[in-house]
Amino acid sequence: MSIAGQNLKYLRKLRGWTQEEFANKLGIKRSSVGAYEEGRADPQLSVLEVLADIFKLTLDELLLKDLSNHADSYLGRRRQQKMMEVERNVIHFVPVKAAAGYLASYADTEFIDELNTFTLPMLTGGNYRAFEIIGDSMLPTPSGSIIVGEKVDNTNDIKDSQAYIVVSRNEGIVYKRVEKNGRSKNKLTLVSDNPQYQPYQVNAEDVVELWQAQMVISKVTSQQRWDVNSLASMVNNLQSQVSTLKKKMN
Repeated sequence: MSIAGQNLKYLRKLRGWTQEEFANKLGIKRSSVGAYEEGRADPQLSVLEVLADIFKLTLDELLLKDLSNHADSYLGRRRQQKMMEVERNVIHFVPVKAAAGYLASYADTEFIDELNTFTLPMLTGGNYRAFEIIGDSMLPTPSGSIIVGEKVDNTNDIKDSQAYIVVSRNEGIVYKRVEKNGRSKNKLTLVSDNPQYQPYQVNAEDVVELWQAQMVISKVTSQQRWDVNSLASMVNNLQSQVSTLKKKMN
């Protein structure tokens, strides 16, 4: 296998992409990615140019250096960039398409380094991350919104009824309001803003990350509007859920 082929495979795995996903990003067939990674063919120059643009590398680095063994080049620069980002309160963004990779690599600094980033001047002095949410369980927050959360390191610091991004082994990445269980400290109750969805419980030990929601970013055209009948139905359903929760906690 050529050095370029080795680097192509290394960079794909660094991002947690499948060969099909990587092929789509490079504008080639999945079979071509397989051929490059298995040494049956050398990557074309046009492919290497796209690869270099994605990872902010030079063609010389892709063709001549084994990136997995050169911490002083690609990864070294990325780690140095990350240190600079921390000082500027850079927020890493986890889109829905990266959710599966995030669940497997949330503690992998190299994976986090490769996520897209942005900054918000009104958020300073904390550890923030942004997650894209899909679905209507938290209406009126619309599907496709970006939730910016601040890291919570201990479940004891949870504030009842506050909204959180909850990352757990069994439920994945969800955006819910969190209630502590009065009878069992090992359980957390997750509540949707949309009363059509019933609350459910998760084991606290299965929760690997908690991010308390600080900001919601959504497109103006996607914001949900409610009529009077819908609001009345929501209130009635919400009252019913509150009564049910009180009975369970007593």
